[in-house]
Amino acid sequence: MAVSDPIPTARASNPAIDDARLLMRGTARLLLDLGITAIAEFTLPCGRRADLAGLGPKGEMVIVEVKSGVQDFRTDEKWPDYFAWCDRFYFAVSDRFPADMLPEQTGLIIADGFGGAVVRESPIAKLAPARRKALTLKFARNAAERALRAI
Repeated sequence: MAVSDPIPTARASNPAIDDARLLMRGTARLLLDLGITAIAEFTLPCGRRADLAGLGPKGEMVIVEVKSGVQDFRTDEKWPDYFAWCDRFYFAVSDRFPADMLPEQTGLIIADGFGGAVVRESPIAKLAPARRKALTLKFARNAAERALRAI
């Protein structure tokens, strides 16, 4: 009787997920250094979930889509849906990612697990005031709920 491989658990390592987590952490640190407070996996009113959503000091909404590799980018068709929900949109990738694959109408962040840098600034597309207010309230409530769950 052959012994089978152990059943994978939640603690099993997945390189793509590990890379994405490191990119997310470094990007969140960069955003904080830029004065933008971010939360991960923020669900937008359209039902899409942004990898990172950030709120700037003047109420500007920033969305960052983290791409751990070329295949991740090629199979993702949802990122254009985010434009309607932010003032600025960025991709965050590692320095190994071929940045010329990414659309020029988006911002570009190069990151690792410790930080990052804005390599290409995002164009600004101002949100309508009513949408900004709704998103800001959703962001604040979501952040507060997460903080309460943590304690």
